[in-house]
Amino acid sequence: MLQRKFAEVVKTYFPDAMDAKDTSIHYLGKMQLEHHIDISRVLMATSVCSDDINVPSTTFFNVLFGPFIMGGLGGLPFAGQTGMTAFAHHIPDDGSAFVFYGPHIGITLDGDLGKMYRPRQEQTGNSCGALMLALSRFQDSAYKPVINDDDYQQMKLEESLLPYRQKILDSENQEKAITEATYEIIDRKVHAHLKSCKNEFHVDKVTLLGGIIINTDYGLDDYFDARHFKVIDVKSL
Repeated sequence: MLQRKFAEVVKTYFPDAMDAKDTSIHYLGKMQLEHHIDISRVLMATSVCSDDINVPSTTFFNVLFGPFIMGGLGGLPFAGQTGMTAFAHHIPDDGSAFVFYGPHIGITLDGDLGKMYRPRQEQTGNSCGALMLALSRFQDSAYKPVINDDDYQQMKLEESLLPYRQKILDSENQEKAITEATYEIIDRKVHAHLKSCKNEFHVDKVTLLGGIIINTDYGLDDYFDARHFKVIDVKSL
């Protein structure tokens, strides 16, 4: 019953979102049946936020090899070209690659975006914490991120979001807007790294699945709003 109520709340903001476990079954099936991929030889890379709450979000983690972790705070692929190259070199012989990417956002049963109840905590906390921190800082018109070694990923995340700042602040739902903007950044960077490293891949097929992870309450299934699914010949990029 609670899962059903959460589904109704999630779909008010993300109408096309699917239960995360159903998402895994759906896209693994497409890989096998439509694209003839042997999923027993697939290595997965992720460019999702390093937040611990994202680990159990889908069953991809239980089926595929990996993951090779590219993402840092917010889900940006901080591993860069070196990480993409290393991932390419780790793929099983005669195998395939799968890249799962995107930001995440929490939601409560009351419909509060950017919040969630974490394990053994009685009060809600931010999700994604890095994005909600960036949002709170952007609301100060004088604020500008300064890149530094002690907080490099957060500052780089905020710097990447600066071109979207006004659009985010003008939005009716700023929490959703900053998440959508982050998806665009991750999607662009993943494609750019694939293109620049395409000669490092010695496989025929690379599968991309990008979208937004929607965190619900601890113990309940998360959701995934898929934005991009494609099986490509990486050499054609």
